[in-house]
Amino acid sequence: MSSWSELQHPLAAHHLAILRDAATPPAQFRNQVDLLATLLAIECTQDLKLAPISVRTPVGVAEARRLSQRIAIVPILRAGLGLVHPVLQLLPEAEVWHLGMYRDEETALPVEYYSKLPADCPADVGLVLDPMLATGGSIRLAIGALKKWGVADIRVLSVIASEPGLKQLANEFPDVRIWVGAIDPVLNDRKFIVPGLGDAGDRIFNTRA
Repeated sequence: MSSWSELQHPLAAHHLAILRDAATPPAQFRNQVDLLATLLAIECTQDLKLAPISVRTPVGVAEARRLSQRIAIVPILRAGLGLVHPVLQLLPEAEVWHLGMYRDEETALPVEYYSKLPADCPADVGLVLDPMLATGGSIRLAIGALKKWGVADIRVLSVIASEPGLKQLANEFPDVRIWVGAIDPVLNDRKFIVPGLGDAGDRIFNTRA
């Protein structure tokens, strides 16, 4: 079984087409990210554990089930913030912890500048959010931070991944499962995904020059 899954839903293909389009304005771009993050979150949470409960309805008692695991949502700043809201809509009781990283433009390597993970009492499940998995460097640092915290079940959600970055991440962390909206074949000389969609953070937050 592969450690990664690519969305095959026709709605994912439809919304990705709009997302990739350079003419898509920021407000619509953010909406497409929301929709794709929702689809990814639904896919990646299918095996979360449940505990039986009884609830009283207006006309009786119903046997039901609710989530029994403590879940941490970990967006990689800044672009990962664009995926937080739709995931929280599905998991409103999840914790949100932030990791800040930027890419050194000369080396294309990630540099960590902020970490807000506690030292103990790890969550049961950690969801790493980053819309683009290019080289995978930032996500590798995030996975390392979650492993240091003690999270046993780490899952990654990305809208678009490069094939080489995805394979390297999967080889390095075979126990980490990855969900992506699409897999693109290559990186260019600037380590951007091709064809990709450009800089996700700039397009989400409308900061393109």
